Amino acid sequence: MTDGLTPALPLGTDGDGVTVADAVQLLSTGELAIEGRVMDASNATFYCGVVAGERRAACVYKPVAGERPLWDFPDGTLAEREVAAYEVSAATGWGIVPPTVYREGPAGPGMVQLWIDVDETVDVGRLMRRRDLERLRHIAVFDAVVNNSDRKGGHLLPTPAGDVFGIDHGVTFSVEDKLRTVLWQWAGAKLPPEARTVLARLATELDGELGERLGELLTRREVRQTRARVHRLLSAGRHPEPHGDWPAVPWPPI
Repeated sequence: MTDGLTPALPLGTDGDGVTVADAVQLLSTGELAIEGRVMDASNATFYCGVVAGERRAACVYKPVAGERPLWDFPDGTLAEREVAAYEVSAATGWGIVPPTVYREGPAGPGMVQLWIDVDETVDVGRLMRRRDLERLRHIAVFDAVVNNSDRKGGHLLPTPAGDVFGIDHGVTFSVEDKLRTVLWQWAGAKLPPEARTVLARLATELDGELGERLGELLTRREVRQTRARVHRLLSAGRHPEPHGDWPAVPWPPI
């Protein structure tokens, strides 16, 4: 599907990779052209090319106008939640969410995200049950912070380079506890030291520039609740556990 476009990955400074800053700049300022549609997405999702000079990349474009109304999330906010999730991901240093921006596009304003080429040989059903993969554990902590209500196996993108990215974060940051995920294998387990260090840094940044950036994308109450979730995770020192007030696993799980 990426014929004619430079690969989106690897992100980095070696070989043919691009830096995250380069990717964000390209997504923000490049000329966006729709080349196809992702048909299995619940909201309007377009496969696009973005070009700025000699730089080209593949990306995903989700216009606000194509969002399906949800009873528990205000209309027209899913794209901004996707960008807010990227901001938190970037602040953790884990780079879970591909570079994502909010910008004008052919169908109006929306979210634009770097396309990730997936390793089709990976069995996602097995991948999502692994306990030994540190990357998945990072994603589990991240999901607890952003209150992800739809972490399906299909939202985990294993790459040919052996990395795993997380996508589809439109239903995040609810003020109510809506964590719903396939990554419960660490439920109740102590958070590793690295995760506690990252959470402590997030707590500080949420009182500063990160909190200000999220305030441009979310309501003040949603930002406050994000701070509260981080502090609860730090206080408990453990991964959250499912509770009976909300389904623990999304359906379908993949």
